[in-house]
Amino acid sequence: MKTYNFKVVIEPDEDFDGNPSGWHAYCPALKHVGGATWGATETEALKNINDVVRMVIESMVEHGESIPQQPADEVEVTLEPRVAVTV
Repeated sequence: MKTYNFKVVIEPDEDFDGNPSGWHAYCPALKHVGGATWGATETEALKNINDVVRMVIESMVEHGESIPQQPADEVEVTLEPRVAVTV
């Protein structure tokens, strides 16, 4: 088994009139394959993106697709949210 660690971005979302309408969450490495969601609160958006990342990775493993990952020699220190998935 291997653990993958994915950076996620959570940012406030607005409606067409510029009024707050929840939080947008996405995983940059998985956005092109559906790694995005939202939530009414920041906490809900983080929970939802955690679920989405896990579902996307499980689907990729099931279909034999390669899983995006950071280069092994790259060390990143960040306060941004991350999602870890073990498959």
